[in-house]
Amino acid sequence: MTDRRSARAVRSIATVLIAGAMASALSGCFGILLGGAVVGGMAATDRRTLGTQTEDQSIEIKAASRLPSIEGEFGHVNVTSFNRKVLLTGEVKDEATKAAIQREVAAIENVQAVANELTIGGPASYTSRSNDALITTKVKAGLVDMKTIYASSFKVVTENGTVFLMGRVTQREGTVGADVARGISGVNKVVKVFDYISESELKQMEPQEKPAGSGSTQL
Repeated sequence: MTDRRSARAVRSIATVLIAGAMASALSGCFGILLGGAVVGGMAATDRRTLGTQTEDQSIEIKAASRLPSIEGEFGHVNVTSFNRKVLLTGEVKDEATKAAIQREVAAIENVQAVANELTIGGPASYTSRSNDALITTKVKAGLVDMKTIYASSFKVVTENGTVFLMGRVTQREGTVGADVARGISGVNKVVKVFDYISESELKQMEPQEKPAGSGSTQL
């Protein structure tokens, strides 16, 4: 009887671990147990509602399916949606294409604003993109090290040495985050694309959040 109970316990633990691993793979971050259910750490620390997070993902998916026919063979367009605000980065061949892409994205359901930071020119080189990825990693690490802000509140996008910062943050947090990014080697410019909240709104959120140095690093 004892052996059977032990076996059932082991199977139960294995089931929970497998479910956690699946949730982690799907969300792209470590899962946590909340109320008996596995929930992605990203969803647990994000200042957006779960509904808004879902809408942002949907916006990016729809844009990815619609834009290739507009940007053409020589275009390179990145679409990042945060709190229904879309950031366009990358390169396109001319101003007409840049404007056409903005119109197409603005027409997607639930998009509230578009920050069009596309530049005119050929696609960035592999070396440039690799450098941008390294800069993004360094900025994220710098935000985690800064104990006066919540790193999980920032979304970092780097294009050709320009760092774009998105997120729902206070003016103070936005300033600190931008200062961190400016201090990273290789950063040419920092552009803030924030949705600002008040300090009182932040205080209402704080009990559900972890400080930046606690390991909560959804960026």
